[in-house]
Amino acid sequence: MFYLLEMLIKQRFPDVKTIKISQFAQWLHEKTSPPPLIIDARSQAEYAVSHIKSALHIEPNMVQLSEISLNNPILVYCSIGYRSAELAQKLQQKGFENVFNLSGGIFQWVNQENPIFQNTHQVEIVHPYNLIWGKLLKSKYHACIRD
Repeated sequence: MFYLLEMLIKQRFPDVKTIKISQFAQWLHEKTSPPPLIIDARSQAEYAVSHIKSALHIEPNMVQLSEISLNNPILVYCSIGYRSAELAQKLQQKGFENVFNLSGGIFQWVNQENPIFQNTHQVEIVHPYNLIWGKLLKSKYHACIRD
């Protein structure tokens, strides 16, 4: 299913560069300088449940990155990659040159057993976004969310 979503996202946002989970994990271990700015494009409620370590929460309509160099590497993610691709496109339109969308988003990140955090504590649950998209997240990682 992620493959089909990846194709849909690539078709909708053809100029947005993507990065695979394995490539991103390797990038984090390389300790590059400057390190990538990691942006979580999900809602505040989703971010509060868990996020990738050192990720900043920025909702797509609230992009204010005036202190960031236009060539600083930026990685954007959301649940599966659609909202983050939209934000990545907006960042590119603002002149940011080194923007990447995490293919598969946090769902694929955690499904492949990479670490996630709530504040500074490692956790094992993710906000499932909704009943339909949450099916892409392994059930053991589902946070119980009340509407």
